[in-house]
Amino acid sequence: MAVRLVEDPIGDPRWSELLAEHPKASIFHSPGWLSALRQTYGYEPFALTRSSASSLENGVVVCRVRGWMSPRLVSVPFSDHCDPLVSSAGDFAEMLTFLRGHAKDTSAHSVELRPTFAEPWCEAAIGAAKFEPDTRYYLHRLDLRSGVADIFRRFHHSSTQRAIRRAEREQLTYETGTSTKLVAGFYRLLRMSRRRHGLPPQPIAWFRNLITCLGDQVTIHVASKDGEPIAAILTLTFKHTITYKYGGSDASQHRLGGMPFLFWRVIQEAKLRGIRQMDLGRTDLDQSGLITFKEHLGATPSPLTYYRQPARQSGTATRGWISHVARRVLARLPDPALDAAGRVLYKHLG
Repeated sequence: MAVRLVEDPIGDPRWSELLAEHPKASIFHSPGWLSALRQTYGYEPFALTRSSASSLENGVVVCRVRGWMSPRLVSVPFSDHCDPLVSSAGDFAEMLTFLRGHAKDTSAHSVELRPTFAEPWCEAAIGAAKFEPDTRYYLHRLDLRSGVADIFRRFHHSSTQRAIRRAEREQLTYETGTSTKLVAGFYRLLRMSRRRHGLPPQPIAWFRNLITCLGDQVTIHVASKDGEPIAAILTLTFKHTITYKYGGSDASQHRLGGMPFLFWRVIQEAKLRGIRQMDLGRTDLDQSGLITFKEHLGATPSPLTYYRQPARQSGTATRGWISHVARRVLARLPDPALDAAGRVLYKHLG
């Protein structure tokens, strides 16, 4: 069967039906996530399938990203991962061949895939379509199927467990929701954390659009000391998985254990809702502190590789030096200028 375009996976009920049935579907495939991308950044989502017109049995979702110079195709922007919803090498190979042709026809200068799979047939299909390994990360996931006492025992004793007990002694309070007040507190802490890393925060419109488009699949969790927010995270829920996506904290209050306390409360709530897995997202290979934090929560790492066609050109070292200089400048910008930088930059990054 020939490859078909699904022009509007956001509004096409067949796409939602596929996600409901396919075991590899995630929040990043969802109409809500795609709609927030379109509303915030103007990205244009579409999908490919080798199914009949009446229903979808497989699919690959992609967004057109308008970069600095020319458009790119990304599956999908700002996701940690986005698996192809396929079950055979033949279907996948045909879709990738079509996707390469579509990129050429629409003047897209590259195509990027973000799969988690390790099946040999999937890697073979990617290789046959001349996609090359690009950036590499770790993906951490935490199994929540055991009891809460067992999960707590797997936390690192001298860091995570001790931090949670310290937070409880300090009588940190915990609040969840998506109210304007919680969004403001979360965003202030997110900005503080991004500044520490020399990066601008994502546009606040992105988070507002996520809440509007995903509804109760989005939750903001805030830990406060004496009424003042000191740590906050944003989670996304899809089927039996809760995903930690964004977080921020006040570094001057880290000794109070706000972040471990938040994750422990989120895990307890997730267990009550029948959630089976916590996806802690991707981590750069050189982010040793974040890797350690996730593993101290008991999460299991696995390699995560993005693929690109054509292969990225040389000059990575130069770009890395420029990035380092830019981060030093960004870290010194006042809040309004830092926020403005985020509104400009993220639209082109994807």
